[in-house]
This record gives sequence, structure tokens and C-alpha cells, in this order.
Amino acid sequence: MRHRRYAAITMSPHSPTRAGSIDGALSKRSTHPDASNKEKHGAGAGMTTKDGVGVSAAKHDTAAALAMLTAFADIGVRIFDITFTNIEEDERGRQKVVGVRKNRSLAEVRRSMPYMMANAPKRQNNIIIRPHDPSGIAVVQLDDLDSAGAARLSAHSFMVIRTSPGKDGAGNYQAWVAVKDAPADKEAGKDFERRLRNGAGADRTASGATRIAGSINFKRKYATLPAFPVVEITAAASGRMVAVADLELAGLVAPREEPRPALPAYSRPVTPSGRPSRKKWPSYTFCLQHAPMRQGEDRPDISRADFVFARTASEWGWEVPEIADRLMEFSSKAKQNGYAYALRTATNAAASVERQPYRERATPRPA
Repeated sequence: MRHRRYAAITMSPHSPTRAGSIDGALSKRSTHPDASNKEKHGAGAGMTTKDGVGVSAAKHDTAAALAMLTAFADIGVRIFDITFTNIEEDERGRQKVVGVRKNRSLAEVRRSMPYMMANAPKRQNNIIIRPHDPSGIAVVQLDDLDSAGAARLSAHSFMVIRTSPGKDGAGNYQAWVAVKDAPADKEAGKDFERRLRNGAGADRTASGATRIAGSINFKRKYATLPAFPVVEITAAASGRMVAVADLELAGLVAPREEPRPALPAYSRPVTPSGRPSRKKWPSYTFCLQHAPMRQGEDRPDISRADFVFARTASEWGWEVPEIADRLMEFSSKAKQNGYAYALRTATNAAASVERQPYRERATPRPA
């Protein structure tokens, strides 16, 4: 298949490359009033929020947002979830969720996107979309990539985006891959996606949700920059789908994990009366404090902290629904993304224990 290539016309000064020609969705500017006014008004230059966080002169780009929707549509995506978060954060760096829209059609999201893009900067809100996999296609998000990792994946992705400057200023990227022959079995499909993330050097616990292209990335840590970063499409190939064999040949799929020997059966302590003692939860704070930093950022990777917590809880005898409920209580990402994320994390963690019950690393202390 011959692929049309296009790239977003909203590029920051840090963008590694610019595309020459623009076609498809990117060749057409929105006729919505927002499109004609954004160059003048941008994100509200010179404004200050009530808590003193400045609003930069960054400009949102509705055309880029529509181009991202087109990129997903070209590989068959027709349904999206939308989440709105605010720049406001708590002491753990969790952003406030201010709105959720589930199971919205492509046509509906396209129709409402100019309005959402125009209003989000006024409230310093982030627009986050989650595409639903089309039938027979696995849409895989490879998150937290540096510029070299993004370049390595570009030839196999239908879209690459730059979400932030990253710690080194070269950028933090996501590559999106559409796999046309991923395993149909649910567990086998999860295992393949996990091995693809591992082999690509991406975040192993990426949620599948992303900031819409052309939107302003509102985070407090960016408030001191000359402008908040704008999410950009840096490379795209319309309708590109790849086969598992191609990804394996490119060395992007990690080998299957060999199960390690199981630990001896755990014997729960008993009270002096002979009754089993109550189970203890691992410390979520410990997991968070010992989680690796997110690539390009100075804060812990919440997804990995959640996974370690959930896996440890599973090893300690807690059931998946119990672990999911506990994540909803303590995890900022679970609160942001909802119970489905918590349940997915708990399920994947429990499956990981089944595959590799023995882990050679520090065990989180009880809560």
C-alpha cells in the first residue's frame, strides 16, 4: 500500500523536522470561527489565573486536532473516549479531571472539536482522547519515547506526535502503530502488545489515551516557560498498517518471557487463637516513592507505581477487584482515567504474577 504522508503545521521551535507537503486533513483549515481567530487570540496571552499561574501565548491548532482524528479514522477507528483535565494539581502532582465523555462517534468528535479547542485554553484544560480499537486491528500506543526512539519507529507507525519538550529539550514522543494481524485471543494480544512496548523501549503501562494534537499541554511545570508546549504531529502515514512479522524483523518485539519458578506456597500467619490473621496491603506510598521518573519529567511514573503496587498486592493474596478498588482510592491516574484503568492494571498485574511468580527486587513494605 502506498501511504500519503503529512505532518502537522503547528511546530514548536524544538521540533526536529518539518514536512514539505501537506495533504488530506492538514491541507484544509477549519472554517469554524475558532480557526480564523486563533492566530490573534491564541491561548490568552497576558492573562493570569486566579492562583497566579500565567497563561502563555501558545496557540491551539484545530486543524492539527482534526488531522489526528483523520489519522485514526484512516486505520478504522470510529469511537473515542474524551477526558478533560485541568492544570490544577494536588500535592502528588495529580491533575483534576473536570469532564469525561465516553463512546463518542468520530463524526460527533469532529463536529465538537472546534468548540472544545477554542474553550479549553480559557479554562487551562487538557483534551485527552482514547481511540477504541477497530475490528481486527490492534492500535498500540508507544509512549515516553525520546527523539531517537521516535525516529526508529517512524517507518512502522501511522502517526508520531511530540507531547512536550522533554527533560533534554529534544522532545517527548509517542508513536502509534496499527497492527493488522495481532493475535485475536485476548491474552495473547495483550502479551504481544506488552512485548512490542518492551522491544520499542516504550512505557510498558501506557494507557492508550493521548492529548489531542494541536492542543496546549497545560501543566504547572510549564508555566515558567515562554509558552506552554503544543502537542504536534511530527510524522504520519495515512492508513499505514503493519504485520507482526515486520515488527519482529525490525527487532521491535521483545521475546516471550520465560516463567520463573514459583515461590513456595505462602502460609498466612495465624493469631494466638489459631484464626488466620488479616491480610495486609503493600504501601502505595512506598511504590510511588520508588517508581522510576517519567521520561523527560521530574515526577514519578504513576503507571509503573500502580503496576508494582497491584502486582505486589496480587502476590500477597488480594483479588483483582479488591486491588482495583484500592487503586481507585490511592492512585491519581486511576482517579483520572476511571475504574476501567484500575481494573485493567490489576488484571495485568495478576496475570504477570501467574507468568512470573518470582521477582528479584525489593518488596514494598506493608501499609
